Amino acid sequence: MNRRVLLTSAGAALSGLPLAAADRLPIKKAVLLGMIRGGSSVKDKFQIAKDCGFEEIECPTTPDPQASAEIRKAAESTGVRIHSIMNSDHWKYPLSSEDPSVVQLCVKGMETSLRNAHEWGADTVLLVPAVVNPKTSYGDAWKRSQDQIKRMIPMAQKLKVIIAVEEVWNKFLLSPLEFARYVDDFKSPWVRAYFDVGNVVLFGYPQDWIRTLGKRIVKLHFKDFRFVKRQAEFVNLREGEIDWKAIHAALADIGYKGTATVELAGGEAEYLKDVSKRVDLILEGA
Repeated sequence: MNRRVLLTSAGAALSGLPLAAADRLPIKKAVLLGMIRGGSSVKDKFQIAKDCGFEEIECPTTPDPQASAEIRKAAESTGVRIHSIMNSDHWKYPLSSEDPSVVQLCVKGMETSLRNAHEWGADTVLLVPAVVNPKTSYGDAWKRSQDQIKRMIPMAQKLKVIIAVEEVWNKFLLSPLEFARYVDDFKSPWVRAYFDVGNVVLFGYPQDWIRTLGKRIVKLHFKDFRFVKRQAEFVNLREGEIDWKAIHAALADIGYKGTATVELAGGEAEYLKDVSKRVDLILEGA
């Protein structure tokens, strides 16, 4: 426990107030299914998540009907809600590709993800919309990805699942103003922003992005980031360069009340319990 947390704890104890003070953000804690080590079944993993203090889970695209049914039953029996699906094909088969067969594979993956979400009771599917590379210009990535997403909106609306576009290290959506414009272009409540706090640290300030995106944000990813000997690396929460108090203030300013999913290295129960407590400190503004 560092000095700042120790003083916070001591102050709360002296005042007779619980650590989860009135400043705690009304945000649900979630974990990626793939982070959970241990357990001999999917149900076991859901139970581990619950025992470690997580309220919700983000699952990957699952095309196999039997595996999909097992995930649904695990959520129902443990009471741990699946809140989002992380689409699995958007990196390998980007919507921005010049090859129609590649694009079709991504579209197929998104259709499966949307159906997974509907079956499991989730309200979002995470989508990396495009990848800029030597073969795909920025302008082409913008137009191609938007054209394909527009075609997906009717299915998303029918299933009542939001397409949540995320900014990643794909040389695309490099500023909060641009990200906001990209989402606004669709003029649809079924396309919103999935904001990853750690992904923008190299070229911006997460709190600025949060305030700029505002109500466009439907979901959050929490991870931390730092430079070590000129090498960039993701690290555990509260061990990097992110100003979490500034994040807390920005999220309070926009009135965000959704879910924050930790996206970190995987581990067993003791590690996940520690991660859960770190999220508590973030949400409490510690």
